[in-house]
Amino acid sequence: MREIVLDTETTGFDPESGDRIVEIGAVELWNHVATGETYHVYINPERSMPEEAFGVHGIGPDLLENPRPPEKGEVTLKDKPVFAKVGQGFRDFVGDAKLVIHNASFDMKFLNAELGWMGVSLIPMDQALDTLAIARKRFPGSPASLDALCRRFGIDNSNRVLHGALLDSEILAEVYLELIGGRQPDFGLSASTGVTSAGGEEWRPTARPNALPTRITQDERTAHQEFVEKLGENALWTRA
Repeated sequence: MREIVLDTETTGFDPESGDRIVEIGAVELWNHVATGETYHVYINPERSMPEEAFGVHGIGPDLLENPRPPEKGEVTLKDKPVFAKVGQGFRDFVGDAKLVIHNASFDMKFLNAELGWMGVSLIPMDQALDTLAIARKRFPGSPASLDALCRRFGIDNSNRVLHGALLDSEILAEVYLELIGGRQPDFGLSASTGVTSAGGEEWRPTARPNALPTRITQDERTAHQEFVEKLGENALWTRA
């Protein structure tokens, strides 16, 4: 089963009032396993952008209503493609995969507005799975923001100082797997890890293009080494 964990950044809250998408980030899952395939694009919204606009932090001042000097690491949007240039490619990437989105109605409203303006087929609302709704159902009365769910599940989101669509989709992918029962929701009971594609070939997730950073601290490495040394020279772990 192919799923796309997705997030957008926008200039505001309502496309019918002229707000536009400025960033899309997405992570591909296959049978709840990250394949290493991602989609990420910055978009020129073809309009000015107020300083207080949602997601503006980390984006340069070139489209702000009141421009200010750029800060290091900021992304400028004037030289980025407009949605009409990337919309078909995005629609092809999504295909008929289930879209995993936090507060899905917001992102779907913008995505379908943009796709509709350029005459591309819309994404059915029932193709989206809302993790916000799942979280509220599982933990009624508790905070259900992405940051709150990261704290609940012990997911490191320390890099989420600024809003960013790709980073948020990567974090949401971890949250989603916890929401549906842990990182391996089928408990490894599937008869086969392979999946047959439309062409009849067995599909398997590819290796990540970049290895994930280790979460083992130096103190843990040292403690492990000291433990192994106490086992003696005939211990299994010390044999070549």
